[in-house]
Amino acid sequence: MSTGHAGDRARAEHLGPQRRRPQVLDAALQIAAEEGLGEVTMGNIAARLGVSRPVVYDCYPGRGEVLAALLARESEVALSRLTSILPPLKTGSIEEMFVQGFRSLLGDVRERPASWRIIFLSDPDPVLAEAISRGRRQLIAHTATVMRPLFERWGVDEIDRVLPVLTKLFLGMCDTAARTMLDPNSSWDPDELADVIGRAAYRAMRAV
Repeated sequence: MSTGHAGDRARAEHLGPQRRRPQVLDAALQIAAEEGLGEVTMGNIAARLGVSRPVVYDCYPGRGEVLAALLARESEVALSRLTSILPPLKTGSIEEMFVQGFRSLLGDVRERPASWRIIFLSDPDPVLAEAISRGRRQLIAHTATVMRPLFERWGVDEIDRVLPVLTKLFLGMCDTAARTMLDPNSSWDPDELADVIGRAAYRAMRAV
């Protein structure tokens, strides 16, 4: 190994775990995107970062914790994107706001596909099962909280009864839109798909 590479490795290994954790998650995301989730191992992360395995283990106890932390990080970003679709209480054309919201969401899916693939795994790693279940419960609860004022504005009857159903319907449409953009065989572009899904979402929510 050259002196330069040895120096780089030494500097990397001297970073504290708190500063290194984001780098570990970034490396895990890159590996998942390029080689698949099954290749996200502590050894591969260490190799990607150019550090020893103990350095990675100082950040996370094991592979499962890395994947759970990665899912949590990417889900937090996704949550902000999903709830931004819902229009503010004071706005003109709510239907157009839905379209614009989906356009922003789908543009983000196209720009950061690796992050969204982690969230919408069709065959998730078994170690992520509980983290995915917990994340979806949190997503449903948060989205319902954001949607409630809109339904109150519309004068929806029995909000407590219909809100859980409509929340899951809305998130299902978001899921379909994101998966369509992630499909390598899809011919849709974000603007086209946003126009279709956005208007459909508005009409579905407004029908009650």
